[in-house]
Amino acid sequence: MTIKVLLIAFIGFGGGITVGSGLVALITVLGIVPRLMQLSKTYRFIRSYEISIILGAVLGGWLNLRNATFSLSPIILAPVGLLAGIFVGMLAAALTEVLNVLPILAKRVGFGEKIIIILMAIVFGKITGSLFHWIYYINH
Repeated sequence: MTIKVLLIAFIGFGGGITVGSGLVALITVLGIVPRLMQLSKTYRFIRSYEISIILGAVLGGWLNLRNATFSLSPIILAPVGLLAGIFVGMLAAALTEVLNVLPILAKRVGFGEKIIIILMAIVFGKITGSLFHWIYYINH
């Protein structure tokens, strides 16, 4: 029984190291954080970015393993959700810009000069999908 537990712990630890390394490689190779700092003009907060990414990954993994739940007031949850949404949106925008997805997509579809239409479609689609998920899908 002890061997099984140690083997499962070893496999779980190895899987965590693998996934974590892949995430760090993605963020590093694509230059997402530097591009995010460039877009938001927050170079002076580079240490805060690093600490936030590390703490977020560690705390998120730990809370996920513990199946933790929080019962917080909607007054507290609304700003936290808004900030989390802003972060995910900025990270997605930085990733999209680093990969040059929008210019390639616009050129392929024939909207080269109307890239703002594609960008707004993505934004409104994300907003609509998120609202549908949180307002309708969660309650049904």
